[in-house]
Amino acid sequence: MKIVLGRDDLAAVALTAALDAGATPERVEVKPVNKASRPFLNDGSFDVCEIPVVTLLQAVAYDKPVALLPVTVLGRFQHQTLVTLGGLGVGDVPGHSVGVRSWSQTTGVWLRGFLTEQYGIALSDVEWRTYEDGHVDEHADPSWVKRAPEGAKLPKDFLDGKVDFGIMGNELPADDRIRTAIPDALDVAEDWALRKGFAPINHVVGVSLSAAGSDPKTVLAVYDALAEAAAATGPVPPPVELNPVGFAALRGPVSEAARYAYEQGVLPRPVEFDELVERTCGALGVPSSRLGA
Repeated sequence: MKIVLGRDDLAAVALTAALDAGATPERVEVKPVNKASRPFLNDGSFDVCEIPVVTLLQAVAYDKPVALLPVTVLGRFQHQTLVTLGGLGVGDVPGHSVGVRSWSQTTGVWLRGFLTEQYGIALSDVEWRTYEDGHVDEHADPSWVKRAPEGAKLPKDFLDGKVDFGIMGNELPADDRIRTAIPDALDVAEDWALRKGFAPINHVVGVSLSAAGSDPKTVLAVYDALAEAAAATGPVPPPVELNPVGFAALRGPVSEAARYAYEQGVLPRPVEFDELVERTCGALGVPSSRLGA
């Protein structure tokens, strides 16, 4: 069983659980871990794989042979990921350029959802620029989204002033000139989470349908170990959990991400959360209560 997880602690417990269940596990290291998504989805290279939640939703929409194991590997507030160098603020986004690594990047989907819902910004009024394709081969960016020139990189373009705003999480460069475009972004993010009852999530765990069908015992053992470890680690600010586990806990954030993604042309069709539950439980042959529904 080939397993890709970016966090060493989660990889260790997953390998131990798989071994105890009688499998022969192998950790495959991919850095950054989101680069594992394409071979996982398009080539079936791995059995259990950390994956951005929007990428998983795309995979289900295009009927890739994968399913969700309801464990959050990475959750975080997102309002602070819209950054600028100059005197512009979030109200200036219409009519200006905004760079994002890819249109289907999970961070970008969350941030664009906030712009639409909280700030009344029509996405078509913004000059969007992407720098690479997403992880699912079938997806194409909307026709009104522009691609940066070949070889261009978002962090450099942003620092050079070639885009007015950037949406960046882990790839944010270190520069004292950078500031968040949304004032008091973390406070705004916490207020958003309070109203919604959940925080945005970025990475979850995917499993191939072939692995789930052929060795459900091992997959369930890996799920149990990851769920326990993920729930016990990472910041847990009141009043919302950044690392929710189980179908019940993931229903809110995954459903919201799916809605945003469909509205933004990231998904070719709506993906309902119950579809994800049924796909996973059908492959594993277990009731939804077994995975925290």
